[in-house]
Amino acid sequence: MPRFVTIGYGDQDGYDRTPPQVRDAAHAHDRELQESGAMPVVGVAGRPVQVRNHGAVGAQTTPRPFAESALPVAGFAVIEAADLDEAVRLVSGTPCAVAYGVVEVWPLLE
Repeated sequence: MPRFVTIGYGDQDGYDRTPPQVRDAAHAHDRELQESGAMPVVGVAGRPVQVRNHGAVGAQTTPRPFAESALPVAGFAVIEAADLDEAVRLVSGTPCAVAYGVVEVWPLLE
């Protein structure tokens, strides 16, 4: 079955202004995804470090993100779905999607 990497972005303000019953349903949805085999990592990410080791001659780091985002990274998951449409349906009920954030879905090319 195809796999997809999902990246959720969201902030506390969006979470706080989401009705509690919607948040609770989103967290229940996350538990269902996890029970069905999704590999989630949830939590607000700190400051990233870019790592490069071009030519395998020594690692160099840059303390900043490669890509900027208006919202902080709030979670990652690897999910299985029949196709992109199903993957979108699966993540559309997650906390980042319902609490004024966004979820990116990246097909894993094998």
